[in-house]
Amino acid sequence: MELALELKPVSLIGFGDGAEAAAFTAINPATGQALEPKFFAASADDLERATSLAQAAFPIYSKLSGKEKGAFLRRIAAAIEAAAPAIIQRANLETALPEARLQGEVGRTCNQLRLFAEVVEEGSWVDARIDNADPNRKPLPKPSIRSMHHPLGPVAVFGASNFPLAFSVAGGDTASALAAGNPVIVKAHPAHPGTSALVGHAIRESVRASGLPEGVFSLLFDAGVEVGIRLVKHPAIKAVAFTGSFAGGTALMKLAAARPEPIPCYSEMGSVNPVFVLPGALSERGSAVATGLQASFTLGAGQFCTKPGLVLVPQADGTPGFLKELGDRVHTTPPQTLLTKAIADRYTAAVKGRDATVLAQGAEAPAGSEAATVQASLFVADYKDLQENAELAQEIFGPTTVVVGYQDRKQLLAVAEQLEGHLTATLQADESELGDYADLIDILTRKVGRLILNAYPTGVEVCHAMVHGGPFPATSDGRSTSVGSQAIFRFTRLVCYQSFPDAALPDELKSSNPLGIMRLVDGERTRAASA
Repeated sequence: MELALELKPVSLIGFGDGAEAAAFTAINPATGQALEPKFFAASADDLERATSLAQAAFPIYSKLSGKEKGAFLRRIAAAIEAAAPAIIQRANLETALPEARLQGEVGRTCNQLRLFAEVVEEGSWVDARIDNADPNRKPLPKPSIRSMHHPLGPVAVFGASNFPLAFSVAGGDTASALAAGNPVIVKAHPAHPGTSALVGHAIRESVRASGLPEGVFSLLFDAGVEVGIRLVKHPAIKAVAFTGSFAGGTALMKLAAARPEPIPCYSEMGSVNPVFVLPGALSERGSAVATGLQASFTLGAGQFCTKPGLVLVPQADGTPGFLKELGDRVHTTPPQTLLTKAIADRYTAAVKGRDATVLAQGAEAPAGSEAATVQASLFVADYKDLQENAELAQEIFGPTTVVVGYQDRKQLLAVAEQLEGHLTATLQADESELGDYADLIDILTRKVGRLILNAYPTGVEVCHAMVHGGPFPATSDGRSTSVGSQAIFRFTRLVCYQSFPDAALPDELKSSNPLGIMRLVDGERTRAASA
């Protein structure tokens, strides 16, 4: 698919352009230099136009067939692939993320779109349920009851700083909301507006090429937080999706809950992603575990939401060798550039303020540089330190982790019980140990959304079974996931039809099952027609 690229510095309001309001520029974090062009925050009129167009588009777009929505999502993926060289070039300038990483992110973004295309084309995701009528039931006749998932309405999506593609304008939140049948208004992250503009243009042209109402998609720029606040408070918005800091996520949660009509706010807010190294794994392959950990917590400069920030290691004969291997690898880690200077400054302050022993640090950033460059840091502590200083179990966004030694099983279980909610927990263990640590696994199932065995949490497979979520404070709603096909259910609600004639029902609920989807009919899963 050929696409004439446009780097528009104004918001994309349906098929129109926004006003030139408050100006701001992206900053190259590798150099500290401002990037052209200047961008303009969305005006109040821009927001009103975007929400009005989304409201007008919803009755039409929500009724599209699965095949029509699938074709639209595939068209977006093709448009992004066609624009990939320019998108990657701009994203590299705005984020300092390497081109290889950004190429992978383009692939993930397009794969997510195509995954949801497959889901809606097949159609069974609506979870159609049919309980047939029984007019002869005594003492009262049983009516016909049928239900399925329906879209909510316009959804506000906030672009993430650390994933300028896969969790931003055309990321998983946008893909799942569009798949469910909802128009989307994206609030672009101010750190990568050029990347957002290029991707937004690809989506807008896909809306146009698909013959859809222009309000299916809009993109709003904002130099700070004001546009996002007004967007969440707007009565046309029916759900919010956010990936970012705890402060930002909780602020949006409060705004969404305080509206005259409260709406769901799905905030993913970070995680320390604890790693539990069991005695057998330390004894048999401690060096390999150390190598994998260093690679994981410095991957992407430690800016993954699944970075392991807390490592529990037994105090045993193999511990000194494990720590030496890990420390040596950290010591040779080169300086790393974070996404923005503000993030780098917060990282440096948090590392300096951490009350734990520094075991090793990577190479230092050049003195006097305006770049957002930092050094990796490895801390060590013991169980008592962790009990006396809960801050050790808090996330620092960037390339750092803390290794905590435990003496026995009792201490290990106590740490697990004291954990807050996290996205992941990892076990480094011999499989023969799993039975002996079943109680640890049981505890962790209450604390996280994804349990990992003998791998590392960085890297999230986009597939049907994936769960990228977890109990608060990792996310606002631990019942949901922001990755994988189940993410679609965040933007739906159940609707029940009682005693409706067949002709008045959606195709998904008609007795003949014209779509051939899997349904629950009188308690049994089947693709057959109902009675």
